[in-house]
Amino acid sequence: QVQLVESGGGLAQAGASLRLSCIASGPTANNYPTAWFRQTPEKEREFVAAVSWVGNSTRYADSVKGRFTISKDYDKNTLFLEMNSLKPDDTAVYYCAAFSSGNYDDYRVPLVVASRYKYWGQGTRVTVSS
Repeated sequence: QVQLVESGGGLAQAGASLRLSCIASGPTANNYPTAWFRQTPEKEREFVAAVSWVGNSTRYADSVKGRFTISKDYDKNTLFLEMNSLKPDDTAVYYCAAFSSGNYDDYRVPLVVASRYKYWGQGTRVTVSS
């Protein structure tokens, strides 16, 4: 069973930066984390950013484009989310996710739909004050 553990969340002021990390353990071969989602009590889980497993193609939600950067270090089984110019609307619990697929094409593109992901971390809370 792949396990994902997020860290790096916390309290930040508007305009500040935070860096989230997601470390994978267990049978991670072909199951490295590739996406970040976030959720608030008022909203369903929403896509934030994703990176392709092969190469470095990225996709971002419009609301974070230009402010957030997703990156990966698979030598360390780790996925990152650099969050700059934080806004109060970024307040949420952030989750990293990993998928498993028998379709090689799935590894070549960033997957942005939550239902495509099989493994989820427990989440790390980000609170941005105005």
